[in-house]
Amino acid sequence: MTNPTDPYLTAKAEWEATTLKETLAQLPERQENFVTTSSTPVERLYAPKDSSYDDYMARLNFPGQYPYTRGVHASGYRGKLWTMRQFAGFGSAEETNRRFKYLLSQGQTGLSIAFDLPTLYGYNTNAPAAEGEFGKCGVAVSSLRDMELLLDGLPLDRITTSMTINSPAAIIWAMYIAVADQRGIPRDRLGGTLQNDILKEYIAQKEYIFPPLPSLRLVVDTLEFGARELPRWNPISISGYHIREAGSTAVQELAFTLADGIEYVKGGLARGLAVDDFAPRLSFFFNAHNDFFEEIAKYRAARRIWARVMKEKFGAADPRSWRLRFHTQTAGVSLTAQEPENNIARVALQALAAVLGGTQSLHTNSMDEALALPSEQAVRIALRTQQIIAHESGVTNTVDPLGGSYFVEALTDRMEAETWAYFERIEAMGGVLPAIESGFFQKEIADAAYRYQYEIDTKQRTIVSVNEYLSADPIRIPILEMDPQGYERQCARLAEMMAQRDNKAVSRCLADLRQAAQGSANLMPYILDAVKAYVTLQEIMDVFREVFGEYREPNFL
Repeated sequence: MTNPTDPYLTAKAEWEATTLKETLAQLPERQENFVTTSSTPVERLYAPKDSSYDDYMARLNFPGQYPYTRGVHASGYRGKLWTMRQFAGFGSAEETNRRFKYLLSQGQTGLSIAFDLPTLYGYNTNAPAAEGEFGKCGVAVSSLRDMELLLDGLPLDRITTSMTINSPAAIIWAMYIAVADQRGIPRDRLGGTLQNDILKEYIAQKEYIFPPLPSLRLVVDTLEFGARELPRWNPISISGYHIREAGSTAVQELAFTLADGIEYVKGGLARGLAVDDFAPRLSFFFNAHNDFFEEIAKYRAARRIWARVMKEKFGAADPRSWRLRFHTQTAGVSLTAQEPENNIARVALQALAAVLGGTQSLHTNSMDEALALPSEQAVRIALRTQQIIAHESGVTNTVDPLGGSYFVEALTDRMEAETWAYFERIEAMGGVLPAIESGFFQKEIADAAYRYQYEIDTKQRTIVSVNEYLSADPIRIPILEMDPQGYERQCARLAEMMAQRDNKAVSRCLADLRQAAQGSANLMPYILDAVKAYVTLQEIMDVFREVFGEYREPNFL
């Protein structure tokens, strides 16, 4: 017989009567109609006491309660599944629009837009510097006209959209907002995420354009504008994904990402914003790599650290500011060109780790991405992987099913401690910007990447079909082919648009933008005016290049 005075049972009863009750009151009918996939009864929540964990009182916290180690929502996935958000984009706006409609028809629940290299670097498709790169790794967007075609027929007020763009993020976001304005959709109905994480560009991905300080100004402009105009939008997705893809360890991914987040909060506060006015809309983006339990522990530690930083360091009073919400993408760097079908298994395990770690949104990579842009068949398999986990595996039946595991809890504690140690090193250098300028992050990642590759080359680490279990069978994966006329059509559309627009209005908008950039005003209203006048991406970015200058990374060797 259970002891009614057991402190765990008392705490659980209080949790059910407060945090969980409040959450359930806000949920749709899914909660009441929930059916488990298990043949035996499944409790809503398991905790250390249920597995005779003697130390359970030392770890007593529940999902939806500070510091959120066990999840930011009390009901977990029994209340709402994660958003299935497949990253997509290639060729022209028309081609990508068709892919989005296909994914939505197959059960995807959110959009995620990949842009091509010219767009990421702020060039129009027809720029000499962009030659040969049209649509190769994402969709080409040179003006509002392209964004109109990209979003044609998509219900912007009923879906959320993520856009992976950084240096030109404010401009691409303005184009998205302009399309919604054209349709009469209130801005407070728009939901989504702008990656807009420029600090990680200097650390890992290298798609920076301007020096760090003016780049950070643009990020804070979007923070301020979003807090005022788009309350459902996440204006930054603070990204560890690219840090991990560059070769970092899991701890480095965690520490460097959260350090960037701290720097953005400092930037918002320096602008005069109240922390609780913008912090609830900060979001994060993590990698899901191969080490299953390490990845789960990483997500749990991330929530706990961020909650403590926001509450104790920055004095945030709104619990929404304490909650780390994150999107996850399976590890592109882990995919192999050899026997690409094996990537289906890799992606499934990585996706399962993200789910068990409590992700709010998930992209599963396609099996053929080490070879080319994903084919329709491959992207459908990737989406079905998420759906099978959601509806057939049973892992959504209970909240934080690995909570209380000796192994997972120990890993979580270790990763948290190592992250705080990195914070101390970064702070001793003067913060994130001095650490970037000294090459600290870059050298740490390079060393980790070297060690990882050395372990593969010496067979200390096994990668199936790469250094063990090799096969001589030829690759039989169909490769996606883009529309061969897409480039010519894009350039012709751009030229026609530029000839037909009101070029006096264009000149006026560019002059206003230049003057604002030379001052300290928030640039978002000026950018919005410009894109609505069909000023192109490159025309706006060239103004910023002129005013801010272009960044060249020092040689850290």
